[in-house]
Amino acid sequence: MKKIKFLIKLKKEGKLEIVEPSEEVSQSYLQKSNSHLDAAKILFASNKLEDAVSMAYYGMYHSLLALLFKCGIKSENHTGSIMLLKELFNEDNLAKDITFGKKERIDKQYYMIKKAENFIVELKKIIKQLNEEKTAKLIFELNSILNLKNIQNDKKK
Repeated sequence: MKKIKFLIKLKKEGKLEIVEPSEEVSQSYLQKSNSHLDAAKILFASNKLEDAVSMAYYGMYHSLLALLFKCGIKSENHTGSIMLLKELFNEDNLAKDITFGKKERIDKQYYMIKKAENFIVELKKIIKQLNEEKTAKLIFELNSILNLKNIQNDKKK
């Protein structure tokens, strides 16, 4: 019942519609799907794991939209689209796979964004606290480190 209410809500919001089936739109989404999957493979091979996860998920999602448009269903909501895969097509395993992909995309992207936000806030605090005295002390410390390294290198020669 909760799922039905959610789908009805999406319909009222204009995010779920019954439309004319479209082979053209379906094929377009399949092309997007293939493109995202190819990008995911390239990113993964380049050790860009978070981006690869996101692209892989969008490859899955666009293929789902292709399926829906082929049937005459336009969905502009990820969760709603996944529900339709499960409820209309009885594809529990595929629904689990794309749900996992969605969660991974969200976890990876938003986790990293949160980390970046916190990192930037903390660095801004440090930057604000800098003054000539602190800067001079930092430069002195760096010079000490560099000179120590030079002294050690000279001893090795």
